[in-house]
Amino acid sequence: MDDEGDLLQEDTRDEGNETEANRMSKLRRTRKKVTKQHLFSTEVGEMDISNSKDNTRDGTQLPTTPHISSRMKHIKQEMVKNHLQFVRFEATDLHGVSRSKSIPAHFFQEKVIHGVCMPRGYLELIPNPKDDEVDHIRATCFNSDIVLMPELSTFRVLPWAERTARVICDTFTVTGEPLLTSPRYIAKRQLSQLQDSGFSLLSAFIYDFCIFAVPEIINSKTISFPASTLLNNHDQPFIQELVDGLYHTGANVESFSSSTRPGQMEICFLPEFGISAADNAFTLRTGVKEVARKYNYIASFFIETGFCNSGILSHSLWDVDGKENMFCSSSGIEELTITGKKWLAGLLKHSAALSCLMAPAVSCRKRYSKESKDLKDSVPTTWGYNDNSCAFNIKCHGEKGTRIENKLGSATANPYLVLAATVAAGLDGLQSSDGVLVGPDDSTDLYQSKPSEIPLKLEDALVALEEDQCLRQALGETFIRYFVAMKKYELENEETDAERNKFLEYFI
Repeated sequence: MDDEGDLLQEDTRDEGNETEANRMSKLRRTRKKVTKQHLFSTEVGEMDISNSKDNTRDGTQLPTTPHISSRMKHIKQEMVKNHLQFVRFEATDLHGVSRSKSIPAHFFQEKVIHGVCMPRGYLELIPNPKDDEVDHIRATCFNSDIVLMPELSTFRVLPWAERTARVICDTFTVTGEPLLTSPRYIAKRQLSQLQDSGFSLLSAFIYDFCIFAVPEIINSKTISFPASTLLNNHDQPFIQELVDGLYHTGANVESFSSSTRPGQMEICFLPEFGISAADNAFTLRTGVKEVARKYNYIASFFIETGFCNSGILSHSLWDVDGKENMFCSSSGIEELTITGKKWLAGLLKHSAALSCLMAPAVSCRKRYSKESKDLKDSVPTTWGYNDNSCAFNIKCHGEKGTRIENKLGSATANPYLVLAATVAAGLDGLQSSDGVLVGPDDSTDLYQSKPSEIPLKLEDALVALEEDQCLRQALGETFIRYFVAMKKYELENEETDAERNKFLEYFI
């Protein structure tokens, strides 16, 4: 059975002797398809479900009578060792916010087998979707339950919650089909598609967030010194507990520093292969909130002016075995390989639609035009080498080699959707030969037949997403229609005066 928890170990093909040219030739011949997904991986669930019938359109299935594995035995030992009382079954909603149900620890084994039920509306967030807006799959409706099925490799004792552990879950309908609007499912599907094309993704999120002392009012004119050692040590116990807690939940922090505004911090995660990068970001979004409240702080992904903080996805494309960075040229100069240029071309081509998923609220999109005084409907999509002002910044230094920072995202975007959409756009760049001309091997030039633009209005970005056939196919028609319907509902019901308070309480 395929292991979705570790995409690098799934592939049994010998890719070692392929040249880049052969790889690209093979990729162009590959038809886009939805690859088979599974509920549990052999490493994650370590359960025998070989007798289950494959009765779904993409091979995803619920287990029948699983056998408790060594993974489960290890978890039981952890539960006894840490005197655990509760386990949270967590899943992401469309905004990337954790929705969970906690169960008494002595019920954990039973719930691993049967799952935990939750109202579907908790994750899809539209009170009354219209029939012509959302295409629900058979035997389900918006008012039905969905089932949270745990991925056991994500089981961690939570350092910031007393005698409590958590496990990240995938979501399924009551008929055993994957929830097609599930961001984690969509991200897994894209990573599997990437692997089938002979590649793997090494990525990490870089998040900005703000820490407010509850009784205080932050003065926006206060002088701030980014990366100041003094400011880093201002409340060392808080940041140390956060970073140490993230480490114990499997999210390794590579660095942290003060950022450009008062109370603003930046956290960089260590790059990881597969879905782990998004899982780490998902863990931070809840963890920073819980640790902050222990110190009587409020953590927010919005700065005091109402702008969104940034959420950058730094990523590079590797061979399927994770041994060779496909963005690196042998010359060691500021230059992407042909593979890297094609990947970047895909990001540029789909930047308008990408921006809708990565800056999904009115406040998020203000950052695109914050330096422009002209009233425009859109701004150019920029890219450059080692240029932090660009939407796509190509960094050519560091021990992991060349990587691309996708800086379209805000810290309020769903990390699973950011990951999935970036892979989908990059793959299209690899598979497409029209619309973009890439310079020769000895050139750093990248030519586009039509310059890409980022819409400043969310309404225009929604149109771009609806019209982007590549992302519609990659992310799924059901998800696109549902996401657009949700955003239109939010725009129609948005109360501007309450926007900041709403986001401060929700996106922390």
